[in-house]
Amino acid sequence: MTMHESFALGVFLSVEGLDGSGKTTILPHVRRWIEERGHSVRLIREPGGTKLGERIRELLLDPGLAPMDPWAEVCLYVASQAQQVRDIIVPCLEQGIWVLADRFRDATVAYQGWGRELGADRVKDLQDLVLGPLFPHLTVLLDCDVAVAWHRVAKRATSRDRLEQEARPFMEKVRQGYLDLARQYPQRFVVIDATQPLAKVFQDVTAVLEATWTSGLSGGRGGM
Repeated sequence: MTMHESFALGVFLSVEGLDGSGKTTILPHVRRWIEERGHSVRLIREPGGTKLGERIRELLLDPGLAPMDPWAEVCLYVASQAQQVRDIIVPCLEQGIWVLADRFRDATVAYQGWGRELGADRVKDLQDLVLGPLFPHLTVLLDCDVAVAWHRVAKRATSRDRLEQEARPFMEKVRQGYLDLARQYPQRFVVIDATQPLAKVFQDVTAVLEATWTSGLSGGRGGM
């Protein structure tokens, strides 16, 4: 039995994707869907979520700290996840509160394991050591071409953070990392074409949520 299978009521959902894939737009839609069905939901982001996590986020996204050693980077991400697991995710699930994550451990495998070429399995091993067998019940991957994601990020008024300033080859590797995870773990991942019109993306995400609801996902679902 994995850790999350001991939670009788709480459900853990994550939304993953490149910067510019539409996560910020989709997350409120998912949150409303959960609340309309009578569930309390806690929204978290990775890195961040806790006092420690938000301080770590400032470090990780600060362009002034580039270049950062890849292993220092991955350890900071996993530290943020560890604090979230202890302070937010496990307590919420035990109380029957749904947890909706703007990225979680899969992002570290994609960005650092693939993007930084540290090795997906090595990053997973570190996460397993620190986080144990806690995975989202369902992960929605908003997939889009890197050129599309870059165009969307470029239209934002704010300046780019350290990761958003990465070159295109890095982001191509990250995207391949995400797609590889989806191929390896189809029981948990659902891939949505994020290049579609927003209304169609909403429709596809809603269909996924409805299907998981009717299949009894709240009783527990395998991780990796």
